[in-house]
Amino acid sequence: MELVMDIAVVALRMLLPLYTIVIVYQCFASMRRKRRSERSLVLLQDTETGVKIPVLFWENSIGRSRGSDIAVDDPAVSRDHCVLLRRKEGWFIADTGSKTGTFVNGSRVRRRTQVKIDDIISIGNREYALKRGDEFHEELKSSWFFSKVSNKPAMKSYKLMILITLFHIFMGVEACFCNGAENFKEYWFSPVFDPMYICAALVAVEWIYFAISSFALKRVSFEIESLCLFLTGIGVMLLVRQDMRSALVQLIAAAVGMVVFCALIKFIENPDRIGKWRLIIMIAAVGLLAINLVFGKVTNGSANWIQLGPITIQPSEFVKIAYIFVGASTLDRLQTKQNLIEFIIFSMVCVGALALMGDFGTALIFFMSFLIISFVRSGDFKTLILALTGASAAAIIVLRFKAYVLDRFKAWRHVWQHTQDAGGYQQARTLTYIASGGLFGVGIGNGCLKYVAASESDLVFGLMSEEMGFIVAVTIAIAVASLFLYARSVTTRARSTFYSISACCAAGMLVVQMSLNIFGATDILPLTGVTFPFISAGGSSIISCWGLLAFIKAADEKTYSLKVKQK
Repeated sequence: MELVMDIAVVALRMLLPLYTIVIVYQCFASMRRKRRSERSLVLLQDTETGVKIPVLFWENSIGRSRGSDIAVDDPAVSRDHCVLLRRKEGWFIADTGSKTGTFVNGSRVRRRTQVKIDDIISIGNREYALKRGDEFHEELKSSWFFSKVSNKPAMKSYKLMILITLFHIFMGVEACFCNGAENFKEYWFSPVFDPMYICAALVAVEWIYFAISSFALKRVSFEIESLCLFLTGIGVMLLVRQDMRSALVQLIAAAVGMVVFCALIKFIENPDRIGKWRLIIMIAAVGLLAINLVFGKVTNGSANWIQLGPITIQPSEFVKIAYIFVGASTLDRLQTKQNLIEFIIFSMVCVGALALMGDFGTALIFFMSFLIISFVRSGDFKTLILALTGASAAAIIVLRFKAYVLDRFKAWRHVWQHTQDAGGYQQARTLTYIASGGLFGVGIGNGCLKYVAASESDLVFGLMSEEMGFIVAVTIAIAVASLFLYARSVTTRARSTFYSISACCAAGMLVVQMSLNIFGATDILPLTGVTFPFISAGGSSIISCWGLLAFIKAADEKTYSLKVKQK
């Protein structure tokens, strides 16, 4: 009997990697389907020549710059002259500091002004009449992600959830067989924090969330959430043979993260609401960092934790969400100098505060996010070069005055010479146990990396590779990286530049964070001590990841169904 059970466990370990590939593939395959064809929303007709210009986006920059969505070859037109944008109430136009002004039916635009069908918009020496888009069609060029969209129906959300549920159950069963089949009965009749009890609680949370999303919130798509429920469940189940209490805390934090996700989706439903709350969010984020600087608990060289009774939180994880709110905005606000200056100052405060705390890993994530937002906002490589130059100078200063950071750099790429000291102890063992796990892993709970400090957080890629196999670990990494490709592909379909920029920045944060985690643990980069999104243990981290996911979800055209008035 024990022989049969041992064979079943081995078969299960070989099944899970292939099962992982199937689930990730189905999630992204479903994202590519059910996409509408993009056509012109309205037209701008030149009153002098009669030429019709298709308006393809919800927010359109108009100006002399070649980078404008609607380029106007007229010396009287500013480079960034105005913005034509669509809202639930209809179409509006806003002047963005042009020299000659913008006019609607002869009246100068002082603030965002509504434009109705057949109204005349005057820009420089040009006049355009707003016309309905249904009398002229021009296909919007698709991104490669949607270039070959299948007409085959996407997998039903409940079927995808069944696949994910079975995967997590299989992980629970495998954890029950930890250290061999002879201990199965002992584990089965163990106290309440048995792996299968945690698994049952995980499945309950997943299906309750699915029911709320489908029936109460009436979401028409669930692919992104399915993928992240899958990743979250893997992170929870990896903890059941390390620390049952940590697994339970991780599950509770994940449930809180799902609530935050839903709340953020609702909050950013109206992109104009962000402008009203932007200053409040900025002040709150700076205040949170200030509290962290004063009351922060020093852990492993950085003071980025605050102790609140039995609960420990990492404020910088929540500031990530605030950072996106401040950095992204609607196009008409984005083109103002005040908006840009505020964002640069806020970025300097965030990165500076994190550097003072000694949390250079998170500071690097914020800096990379600054580069992403800056480039998406302006498309200017000069800004990136200037920022990188400043960062290089700052890095030299850090290495000069932070000895423990310098020690890590000295051990970088030489961890086998530092296997018994802090410089290379963790990385050397991570590389060893990744190799011992092979393609299919040694089984959940059977690994040795779990005895190394931070194996469930900073070194979780190694833990996942050892216990579940290198195939699973690489597939999960590809899944997180693909979120950025997906976020980039939906930007042309988003209702506002706020959604476009915030989705790219949120996905970029997740990918940079994952890259630092993987490459730091495997000695490709210096170890920075950041978490693997959705997988690593940490309540603040998992809540933050679900919060960031809301920005990616909001950029999807199917998230909000709005009926726009055409007058």
